[in-house]
Amino acid sequence: MTTGFILLAIGAIGIGLSFVVDSERAMFNYLIMYMFILSISVGSLGLVGMEYLTGASWSTPFRRISEFLSSVIPLLIILVVPLILGLHTLYEWSHKEAVANDPLLQSKEPYLNVTFFIVRVIATYLIWLLFYFVFIRNSRKQDTTKDPRLTKISVRFSAPFAPLFMITLTIAAIDFIMSLEPHWFSTMFGVYYFAGTVLSAFAALTLVSVMLKQNGYLSSKISNSHFYSMGVLMFAFTVFWAYIGFSQFMLIWYADMPEETFWFMLRTHGTWKMVSYGLLVIHFIIPFLVLIPRSVKTNISRLKVMAIWLLFAHYYDLYWMIMPTYTHRMGSENAVFGWIEIVYPLAAVGLFMIMFSMQAKRNNLMPIGDPKLESGLNFHLY
Repeated sequence: MTTGFILLAIGAIGIGLSFVVDSERAMFNYLIMYMFILSISVGSLGLVGMEYLTGASWSTPFRRISEFLSSVIPLLIILVVPLILGLHTLYEWSHKEAVANDPLLQSKEPYLNVTFFIVRVIATYLIWLLFYFVFIRNSRKQDTTKDPRLTKISVRFSAPFAPLFMITLTIAAIDFIMSLEPHWFSTMFGVYYFAGTVLSAFAALTLVSVMLKQNGYLSSKISNSHFYSMGVLMFAFTVFWAYIGFSQFMLIWYADMPEETFWFMLRTHGTWKMVSYGLLVIHFIIPFLVLIPRSVKTNISRLKVMAIWLLFAHYYDLYWMIMPTYTHRMGSENAVFGWIEIVYPLAAVGLFMIMFSMQAKRNNLMPIGDPKLESGLNFHLY
């Protein structure tokens, strides 16, 4: 926890200084950090719901880790406040004079307006909080009661949570990221963010699980079969992310409509072109090639490196999605990178470390009352 406090302190001080130095650049970086935190926390809650819905037993020993990672969700409503206060800095559609002089923004005004934006933010968070507290309460209560009915209740809740999880993530992606360029639209953007969210949640789960295993905190029954399955899922969602990303790009490129292509044009000029190529290499080619061999997926040290790599890749992806809007407004075709871009992810990592440590000190690392736990511990692929 000490390391977490140090990282959070450094990040918080840096964030404060960044707003003094360049408040607009700081606000865009804050949005990147916020969407990264949202990805891992809400994505981890999605993994909890997925585990209940599928009835998978191999992942049961790791469900509590995802629960701990999702413990940041109650803080999201606090962390979103600076974004609400900075709407005029981030979003063109929040300026009445801009809307008054733009027919396209006027047509989108019933959706893109400050009041409805805040309503959607509150509604999505209430949905996440509801399912978070249901899943967590049942899981923790089951540790002491060993009541299998609590699992059945969570399974029932996981069914409606699955579509709501995808819908609310799509709304968040559209509202916070896609509406930075209100003239642009893509019906695949929500799925693109969803793919990155689930991948980052699996990467975070894998990273924490490996670290706990290496430090002797997990059961000795946890085997290479468990970590192999995690590696397979990271590989699968790496491919899924690339598939969605390519499909979105290909359809827009093929249609060649200016109102759609300009979003990608911002990312293919100046140094942003190299950043775009870097995204392809970092987020797809390297993890795809590295995660193919079984030897990597059964070696927890290598798997840990890839989990860290994919978390970095997701942050890089968010940077690629968000920051070109800032540089375009500044009249530049080149990407910006400096100490400001470094302090924000430090704060995010520190926050997760603190919240995870607090939860781990008060609760069991495994759902000891779950009837599927023993089956999950004895899981073997070969």
